[in-house]
Amino acid sequence: MLREDHRDRFLTFAFAAADLLVETGPHATITFAAGAFRHHLGEAPEAFVGRPVYDLIAIDERGALRMAMQLLAARGRLPPTAVRLNNAAGTPFSIAGLAPAGANGQFCLTFGPLPAPPRSTDIAGGAAFAQAAAGMVRASGRGSLAVIDLPDDVRRGIPGRPGLERELDAAVLAGSGSGLAGRLSPGRYGLLLPREADMHSLDGITAGLEAALLSHDIPAQVRTASLPLDASSLTPAQATRALRQALSNFAGNGIAGIAQGGLTGALRDIAAQAGSVRRAIGERRFELLYQPIVNLKDRRIHHHEALLRPTGLNVETFIRCAETVGLTEEVDLAVTDRVLDTLRFTPGARIAMNISGLSMESPRFREALRARLDAQKNLLPRLMVELTESAEVEDETEARATLDMLRDRGVPLCIDDFGAGAAAFRYLRSFPVNWVKVDGAYVQNAVRSERDRSFVASMVDLSLAVGARVIAEQVETEEHAAVMASLGIELAQGYLFARPGKLPASSGVSAPARRRVA
Repeated sequence: MLREDHRDRFLTFAFAAADLLVETGPHATITFAAGAFRHHLGEAPEAFVGRPVYDLIAIDERGALRMAMQLLAARGRLPPTAVRLNNAAGTPFSIAGLAPAGANGQFCLTFGPLPAPPRSTDIAGGAAFAQAAAGMVRASGRGSLAVIDLPDDVRRGIPGRPGLERELDAAVLAGSGSGLAGRLSPGRYGLLLPREADMHSLDGITAGLEAALLSHDIPAQVRTASLPLDASSLTPAQATRALRQALSNFAGNGIAGIAQGGLTGALRDIAAQAGSVRRAIGERRFELLYQPIVNLKDRRIHHHEALLRPTGLNVETFIRCAETVGLTEEVDLAVTDRVLDTLRFTPGARIAMNISGLSMESPRFREALRARLDAQKNLLPRLMVELTESAEVEDETEARATLDMLRDRGVPLCIDDFGAGAAAFRYLRSFPVNWVKVDGAYVQNAVRSERDRSFVASMVDLSLAVGARVIAEQVETEEHAAVMASLGIELAQGYLFARPGKLPASSGVSAPARRRVA
C-alpha cells in the first residue's frame, strides 16, 4: 500500500474532499481506514480493517461496487460513482479511487457525501428486489422478508390503472423506512427488513395502501405475512435458491404461496416438486422458444437465444428445483440435444443456449457435452453458450476446463445477466468470454436514472477492456435502444424487436428484426 512517508500527504489531500478514506488489499479487504466512520457507520475506523470494502455499501448496491472495483483494476482509476452507505439512512455518497503505481491489486478509495436526492416514486422491480434479498441472506444470514398482498379482484384491475399503481407504490415506499421495498407483481409487494424489530413498518404501509385504495372508492383489506431469513442451517447456495423460490411463489400465488418454516420450509417445497421435474426432463415435456438478438445500428438479427419453457410448470420453479435436487446437468443436456437438432434442421440459424454454473463445473457434464459437440462439429460455428448465474460456480478450475473445451471448438461464450449479482464480475475476471449481456433491470432504469446510465457505461467499459462485446437485454422501447446505443452497446434483445417464439424454418442471421406490433 502507500509508503508511510506518503500516507500523511495522501490523507491531507483526500480529507479535503472526502469523509471516509480506505485502502484495500487483495480480495477487496480493507487494510487501512480513516475518517468519519463512527458518525456515518456507527463504528470506529479500525473496526472495519480486515473486512470487505463491500460492507460499507448498501446491500442492493454491492454488485455495482464490485463492478466499480473491476473497472478500477482494469484502468487504474475510478471516477466518482454514486453509491449508498450501509446505514439506516442509506446515505448517498460518491466513491472514487486510484491504484498506486506498482500496487498489484491494492487501491486507495475516497468516499464523499452527496446531496440527498428527492424521494423517488419508482419502486424496485422483482429482479432487483430478489438480488438484494439474496445479497442480504449471503451477507448476514438473517433479517426478515415481509410480503404485502392485495385482494385478487383489486390486483386484476391495477394494470389498467397506472395512476393507482403509482399511488400504491408510493404508499409502500413511504412506509418502508430503512427497508427495501419491491413490487413483485401487480398488487403484491415485498419488504426487506434487516431486523425483526422493523416489522412495525408493515402497519404504516397497510394503512397507506388502504387509504390509497379508498381514495379510488375501492374498499379492500390488505394482507401481510413475514418470512424469517434465517439461513443458519443452509449453505449460501441453498438459502439463495430457497429465497428466490419463496419470492416466485408469492408473486404468482400470493400469501398462500409462502412456505411454512422460513427458508428451510421453502427448500422442502422445492424438493417436493422433484418428481414432476424429473418426469418432465425424462419425457422431454418442454419446448424451446427463440428470441432474436439484433444489431442496434441496422436492426439485423445476429443470433437467437433459446429459452426453456417446461410444459405445465413455472420455468423459475423448474430451474430452481432442478438445481436443488441435482438435475441441472440433465436439463442442460436435454436443451443441448434440442438446440443441436434445431441447428441441423434450420439452415443459417445461429443459436445461444444457456448452461448453468452447476453444470459447467461438472466433469461428467463436460464429457457428455464434449461427445455431443464432437458428433456434430459442422454445427458448432452456429452455436453460442451463455453462462447463467442462477447457481454460482464454486469450482472455478473445473468450470474453466469446460469453458476451455468450448473455446477449443470455437463456441463463443457469454456471461448472462451481467450486473444482477456478484458472481458475474468474478466470472469476467476469471473466465475468457466473448460477450457480456447487461441485466435488464439496468437497461430499464437507465432511461430515467443518470446513476444507472453510469453503471451501464462502466459495465461497457469494463467488458471492452477485457475484450468482450456487449448485449443489452429487456430493450422494450426506442428510447431504451437509443440510450443503449449511446453507451456503446452493440447488440440488444427485447420486446421492441420480438417476443420469444418459434424459430422460422429458414432463419438467416442477417434479416432485419420485425418490430413488435402493439
